[in-house]
Amino acid sequence: MRHRCWTWAAWAVAAALAAGCASLPPRRPQRITQGDPAFGRQALVDYGCVGCHAIPGVPGADSYVGPPLDHFGQRSYIAGALVNTQDNLVRWIMSPQEVEPGTVMPDLGVTQNDAVNISAYLLSLD
Repeated sequence: MRHRCWTWAAWAVAAALAAGCASLPPRRPQRITQGDPAFGRQALVDYGCVGCHAIPGVPGADSYVGPPLDHFGQRSYIAGALVNTQDNLVRWIMSPQEVEPGTVMPDLGVTQNDAVNISAYLLSLD
């Protein structure tokens, strides 16, 4: 009898945990179809992203004004608002104020090509 109670309790906990996670997007490897991560790494320096973010592999990127960008490819969301896909990341990089009005991340005038390259670098960070 005691064994059945533990088995039932374990199943109940597992079901509750599974139900709570059902609304989260699945973590999956990012498929980068566009961009050059090496150019993206340099663009992060050129646009001054290093002034606010700690970014692995980018010289001088050791600031914590904004969130650190390590393990970016494993994240589920961008800025807590967008599912982490390359298209959404490009949109965020180019127009953060349009995505989230009032965010402290400024519009920096990042070009489409540079945003694609930056996204390729950030999504490569596992």
